[in-house]
Amino acid sequence: MELLRIEALTVRFGQVTALHEVSFAVPEGQRAGILGPNGAGKTTLLRAVLNRDRRAGGRIWFGGEEVTGRSTPELVRAGISLCPENRRLFPSMTIEENLLLGAHDVSGAAARQRLQPVYDRFSWIARRRKELAGRLSGGEQQAVTIGRALAAAPRLLMLDEPSSGLSPVAINQVGDFIASVAEAGTTVLLVEQNVTLVERLCTHAWVLGRGQVRDHGPVADLLSGVRVADVYLGAADIDEQVREQASPGFNATG
Repeated sequence: MELLRIEALTVRFGQVTALHEVSFAVPEGQRAGILGPNGAGKTTLLRAVLNRDRRAGGRIWFGGEEVTGRSTPELVRAGISLCPENRRLFPSMTIEENLLLGAHDVSGAAARQRLQPVYDRFSWIARRRKELAGRLSGGEQQAVTIGRALAAAPRLLMLDEPSSGLSPVAINQVGDFIASVAEAGTTVLLVEQNVTLVERLCTHAWVLGRGQVRDHGPVADLLSGVRVADVYLGAADIDEQVREQASPGFNATG
């Protein structure tokens, strides 16, 4: 069963097209990847799925139901959760307080119950939940960020560049974290520049370049030749830069 289907998704910032008729589908239970260089449109794609960047065209289905045009809170309640790039934790709040932000749609005991699967799976988070998030290493902060997204009890977990700014050791640890989430049954859509991490975690991937799908297929096939390299070497910067060109005051974090 297809959990997420996107058809002809188009996003524009002013006169610049950041995504042009992007289409793909992610089956339930799959670990899927979106590869591409800086500026390929990967972040815009995830934000558009959650209606954080306004779509100029296209349709989206989730769980067999069309969700085009639904608000971000509605989409989160439906089961889509985003783990953003650069972590964005609140450093002066505890680990647990940051995690509870992911369960903002419920309160009290119900919210804390949402955290139990995170604590059960990752005992170090449970042990250190009263520590300030600002004292954690980069890899630990990324793990907490993923835990916060899981506190929304998603069917689909979308991750935006979880390896960004991390050491090789931390990237391996975060990869272990993501693998365990997928093994527990959550569908994963991983946006990455790190080809090695996608190769390790994903079974199928799409390659974005210049805001369009340039290639797709089983990860092993994609990485067996020069297909991905061609996109990386030939792509133009059209994601964050087009936002600034279209509107100098645009806030990419929404």
